[in-house]
Amino acid sequence: MNTLLFTLEYPPFKGGVANYYGNLVKNWPEPANIHVLNNENNKLIRRHIRPKWLLAIFVLWLDIYRKKINHILVGQVLPLGIVAYLVSKFTPVTYSLFFHGMDFNYALKTKRKKWITEKIIKKSSHIICASSYTAKLVKNFINSEMPEKIVVVNPGIDPVALQALSLAEPKNKIEELRLKHHLENKFILFTVGRLVKRKGQDMVIKAVNILNEKMPDLCYYIAGDGPDKDYLKDLAKNNSNIVFLGKITEEEKSAWLRVCGIFIMPSREIEGDFEGFGIVFLEAALAGKPVLAGRSGGIEDAVIDYETGILTDPGSVDDIAGGIVELKNSPMLRMELGENAIRRTVNEFSWNKQIIKIFSIITK
Repeated sequence: MNTLLFTLEYPPFKGGVANYYGNLVKNWPEPANIHVLNNENNKLIRRHIRPKWLLAIFVLWLDIYRKKINHILVGQVLPLGIVAYLVSKFTPVTYSLFFHGMDFNYALKTKRKKWITEKIIKKSSHIICASSYTAKLVKNFINSEMPEKIVVVNPGIDPVALQALSLAEPKNKIEELRLKHHLENKFILFTVGRLVKRKGQDMVIKAVNILNEKMPDLCYYIAGDGPDKDYLKDLAKNNSNIVFLGKITEEEKSAWLRVCGIFIMPSREIEGDFEGFGIVFLEAALAGKPVLAGRSGGIEDAVIDYETGILTDPGSVDDIAGGIVELKNSPMLRMELGENAIRRTVNEFSWNKQIIKIFSIITK
């Protein structure tokens, strides 16, 4: 079956969604039968045209005709779902929808968007959700109609590539970090992600501010950049044990994941924006680190409470602080959670296995 991935986000575009779709194509079981139509050079979306996706109808139809496409994988329900829906009205092509999290909530923001989204969903062959939480939201939206169309396929990871990255690091890389940041005799908490309130760095800063009186060796290193950087730095301004690293490379991230004692990111939902899954939790798991995460959004698919990490109430500084204390004071628990995390990630979350699930869903 000739399949077309129809998406606005695709490498070299950055982000979790683009990464998901890039790996979908890379790991597709029939490489000759997967094609990509994305918004490169703005060929799908033109802001000076109304509606801005109008040109995409012709572009999609032409791709279907030239490549003899049988099925479309739609990356964004709005606006590309509208285009696929209209094209399917006058061609025999069918389509499936992807939902990652915030994209679904965005599609329900107005009555008009909800009405359009419902029509697109009803005509789709399958609805592929990146987490159980997102699948639950979709099921609640369509009520009892066609729940069998909804399936969960979590994002994956490439354990071989990440382990190779770790092995390729200079032997002195971790020692270099230790010397540069004076990490000797310190217990390290580490977060990497956008500096936005939803990620929960603010709650960790508040917890560390409380704990440092009794745990002066507790240090928090924050990697990344974002719109809430000044807000976070203001929270941490009186604590020299909290350090902002700014943007870091993949090699640096890999090294920090091995230096830290706990990877911590207690993400929470804010105004309908939530963590769709959290690939970084799998990266931390593959480094053998216990994770302290927030019980929200799709995180419960990525982290199993007291098996691969600890899930906390992301809105409670006391709960987050309690999780930090429990993990810091129990090296055996950290080791057990880290070993479980490695095993689960390798066994359940390889991209190859995840993409085969999608392939099986649309070809059965």
